[in-house]
Amino acid sequence: MDEKKAAILGEIPRLRRYARSLLRDRDSADDLVQDCLERALVRLDNWQTGESPRRWLFTIMHHLFIDQMRKVNRRGEAAMLPLEAGEAVAQPAEQLDGIASREIINALQAISPDRRAALVMVAIEGFSYAEAANMLGVPAGTLMSRIARGREELRGLLDDTARRRAIRIVEK
Repeated sequence: MDEKKAAILGEIPRLRRYARSLLRDRDSADDLVQDCLERALVRLDNWQTGESPRRWLFTIMHHLFIDQMRKVNRRGEAAMLPLEAGEAVAQPAEQLDGIASREIINALQAISPDRRAALVMVAIEGFSYAEAANMLGVPAGTLMSRIARGREELRGLLDDTARRRAIRIVEK
């Protein structure tokens, strides 16, 4: 039992990264991770020893996220969470890589949650298409379609951001 708990604890950084990609707010992401860990510990018998708990935990987290989004939609509340105070403060860029990273994160947050989840699972977390499709509860073809459309949408958003940045540079 302690081996299972230790393996689950080892996945917390990945769970936090995935939760943060789904929810822009750190506190909400931490709450999602906590809910996921609570559910996992209660249902520890459902995880089969010998397997990495990663797929199992990501599946739990994804289902919790979907449930949370459904509750928000039913209440009619805004689905996107507000920026944290530190994120809203504009600071001059010190490195171009930092600017590019922030633009990618903002663009990723702008695409639909289904496409974002599919992209994060495959491109960032490194799951195979089959594993990600299984965790998200969709056919592999649907997952591949979401990834393709998500990448296309990201390209469009990033191209638009680059154009706006180039226009600002010219205007100065």
